[in-house]
Amino acid sequence: MSSQPPRQAIALAYDGQNAPTLSAKGDDTLAEEILAIAREYEVPIYENADLVRLLAKLELGDAIPEALYRTLAEIIAFAWYLKGKCPEGFSATEPGERDVSPPPLPMLEPPR
Repeated sequence: MSSQPPRQAIALAYDGQNAPTLSAKGDDTLAEEILAIAREYEVPIYENADLVRLLAKLELGDAIPEALYRTLAEIIAFAWYLKGKCPEGFSATEPGERDVSPPPLPMLEPPR
């Protein structure tokens, strides 16, 4: 018998105006289906087991807790950046403004 916890996945819906809401959650097979759908639609996947465990306690349709706004905002902003998107009316390189784009990810050497 395996002592490993089940694999979990959650999905969030975000309309750009209100707090993100929990749109799907599941363990094992359902978690794999959620991930497969995300890959099919090229939705960025962020892996964080602790965050998933917290959010999986919510009911479908619930808004994320206010205590997690900053964490989720950073994840959503980075996902938008990866997809080449930004909020309406926002430009990271307007004259006189500093570039607020996330720094490039560090590259690690493969083990030898």
